[in-house]
Amino acid sequence: MTPADLAQRIRKEAEGRGRFITALAGPPGAGKSTLAAAVVAALGEGARVVPMDGFHYDDRVLAQRGLTKRKGAPETFDVLGFLHLMHRLREGGEVAIPVFDRQMELSRAAADVVTDEDRFLVVEGNYLLLEKDPWRRLRGFFDLTVFLDVPFPELERRLVQRGMQAGRTPEAAADWANSNDLPNARRVLDRSCPADAVIRWQ
Repeated sequence: MTPADLAQRIRKEAEGRGRFITALAGPPGAGKSTLAAAVVAALGEGARVVPMDGFHYDDRVLAQRGLTKRKGAPETFDVLGFLHLMHRLREGGEVAIPVFDRQMELSRAAADVVTDEDRFLVVEGNYLLLEKDPWRRLRGFFDLTVFLDVPFPELERRLVQRGMQAGRTPEAAADWANSNDLPNARRVLDRSCPADAVIRWQ
């Protein structure tokens, strides 16, 4: 399924309805952000990406909680804050959303704004379909759920490459991927509930 195909399905299922929210879930390194941007571009005016990553706890909070080496795991996100955002997005009106800045490694509050003109929302994140409270409560906000399936060796390659692009040595990038990113990926693959559609995204 291409981004254009997914956009077409969204438009078809949204016929006669108000705001339509699509969840785009998958492990780290699967290409969620890239696909979400492509789908929104294919949908055109009235479509917007809502990233879950804006609800990362700040590094200072992670250090206080002893979670620095688990960054990106479910417990390192403000899931209750994200649930509140989903409530507001479903209710409508102008809603400011946080966006995670990978270069700065922190979330920027109110970095984007969703308005009532944004009918198609594509929410993307690792744990949108996680079968665990309170994450499973997210499911009720989504009109369509999509899961990105990428072979595990390819995820490993991408995550090591991502670490190197962030300035880590090849050894440090591999160590971070093996100790943190890949266990998070396994958690997503093993503990997510079934989606309405699965995309083999390369």
